[in-house]
Amino acid sequence: MKAVIDGVVVAEAAQDDLISIEGNWYFPPSAITAGVLDTSPTPYTCPWKGACQYFNVSTSVGKHSDAAWSYPVLFPTAVARVGKDFANYVAFARSVTVS
Repeated sequence: MKAVIDGVVVAEAAQDDLISIEGNWYFPPSAITAGVLDTSPTPYTCPWKGACQYFNVSTSVGKHSDAAWSYPVLFPTAVARVGKDFANYVAFARSVTVS
């Protein structure tokens, strides 16, 4: 599967390597194209996953604020709920096409 914005592939991995949670595909960290994510200061804590880290997605066309996120440190119950440790996996906003 690929995550594409501005015609640029920002993540790519086999579907078996991704995790689907609440309608979002989470890519493993190794699938993210180097240099496209910049840490955002936007705060958020999911009540069942834990503290979220947002990222700005940058391409040669432009910067997309808070267009990606991950959970660096998951609540233990989140891993049990999903059935797999998805710490640091990255999901993308609807402005990024995942197919």
